[in-house]
Amino acid sequence: MMRESENNKLVKGALLLTLAGLISKLLSAGYRIPLQNLTGDMGFYVYQQVYPFLGIAMMLALYGFPAAISKMTAEMEENGQGFSFKSFYIPVISLLSVMAVSIFLFLFFNAAYLAAWAGDSNLTSAYKLTSFIFLLLPFTALMRGLLQGRQFMQPTAYSQIGEQLIRVTLIITAAVWVYINHAAVYIIGQAAVAAAIIGGLAAIVILVFFFRRYKPAVSGNFTIPWEYYVRTLVILGTAAALNHMVLIIIQFADTFTLIPSLQEYGFTKTEAMKAKGVFDRGQPLVQLGTVVGSSFALALIPAISAEKLRQHPVPLTHSIRSSLLFSFYLAAGATIGLIIIFPETNRLLFLNENGTGPLRILAMAVFLSSIGITTSSVLQGLGYMKRTALFVGVAFLVKWIANQVLVPFWGINGSAVATVVSLAVFALLTIMQLRRKLPSLSPRKHINWPAFVLAASGMTFFIAAADYFTGTIASRFGLLMYVMVTAVAGAIIYVTLLLRLKAFSEEELAMLPFAGLLIRIHKARDR
Repeated sequence: MMRESENNKLVKGALLLTLAGLISKLLSAGYRIPLQNLTGDMGFYVYQQVYPFLGIAMMLALYGFPAAISKMTAEMEENGQGFSFKSFYIPVISLLSVMAVSIFLFLFFNAAYLAAWAGDSNLTSAYKLTSFIFLLLPFTALMRGLLQGRQFMQPTAYSQIGEQLIRVTLIITAAVWVYINHAAVYIIGQAAVAAAIIGGLAAIVILVFFFRRYKPAVSGNFTIPWEYYVRTLVILGTAAALNHMVLIIIQFADTFTLIPSLQEYGFTKTEAMKAKGVFDRGQPLVQLGTVVGSSFALALIPAISAEKLRQHPVPLTHSIRSSLLFSFYLAAGATIGLIIIFPETNRLLFLNENGTGPLRILAMAVFLSSIGITTSSVLQGLGYMKRTALFVGVAFLVKWIANQVLVPFWGINGSAVATVVSLAVFALLTIMQLRRKLPSLSPRKHINWPAFVLAASGMTFFIAAADYFTGTIASRFGLLMYVMVTAVAGAIIYVTLLLRLKAFSEEELAMLPFAGLLIRIHKARDR
């Protein structure tokens, strides 16, 4: 009974972290739209040149090092060891500080070189300022890791949401100030970094409150296992962070390769910057689409582990297959819908239709990233964290090389294709690894292809008809109504057809929110 209670607490905690992550992603994607509206494509370009550095720091502080410390905490508790300041706190925070200060020094003293490599020396000040955010890493990571190791997930969730709310508010405030004062757009890069630092400090305050309240054990004294600490923090910490930043790492490749490659294509430096700003419009939409495509599936994954697979192979394999099927149907529907209504969405969110062609290509990243993230999350649950981190690294290399090969010939279209190819490689590698681990899974054979084709066709026909009869809409409010009604109605038609055509079983629907309603729609055809 005690073990079952602990498992329930762990699953609830994992679901809480998943929910906090979804809220955080929605905030992170949503604020980019007013940011672009206020600062234009140039301001958006500046922000996106800085964001990957901030994103990497946040992933290390939120997922990477805390996961490593949580693992050490759980293992040491199992061995009956305490967490004394002398034997645990001080060595761990010292190692984290060495890594954080090393990153800080590298970025601070190489900021000019990195800006030149990215093709824009005006980014030097922002890159120098970015280095300071890494100095917060040791404190946030240690407290989150220790609390998570004791199965206290609320502090991480609340600190994550608090950090994002403050960061988003400050960035939008800075964008309004730049707009009102017609200030230089490069200020937005420095403001974004300052907002991230203040948000990080707020997270530390929230964590300290919980840390003092829960009072993690500080008793015990033992020989400091330096090799164990270093190996776990560096290898597991890096792998855990990489597994959560596939989209950030793709943007990181764009930071250093896109501007020089666009200049090879024939753009002037200013034209290349504006073109990248237009291309970056796709990032929040891809992020939102990926949340739609993978959220339901990821909610089913926290209970997956290699041990549970050995104990209950059939039901767990069924649960994994269901996760992949949900991800496929939702991500495919979101991708098709986004491609069709992209001209109107582009005008609604970003005031014009610039870049609609390449952004429609980029929309395919929604499907590929959703499948890849869902599959890699399953693999992580089964203990393949280092392998999936390697796959993220491979995707990064493919994107880096493909940008330099394709962009000089195809311009922004080349970068969109490079993103799609890199995410396709990532998804394919994760699927192949999962098939090797679970040969009986065969999710492709369980896809109801006729139901999917008919549902997608029904949604497409409705959106095309709505576009034909509505005509060109001039006002932004009219566009808002059109996009909202079309997107919601299209999604309802798509999901309803999937349910009526038996794309899911009742057992699969029972695992979802609003299961009763979904099952009633599912059974309606039998009446």
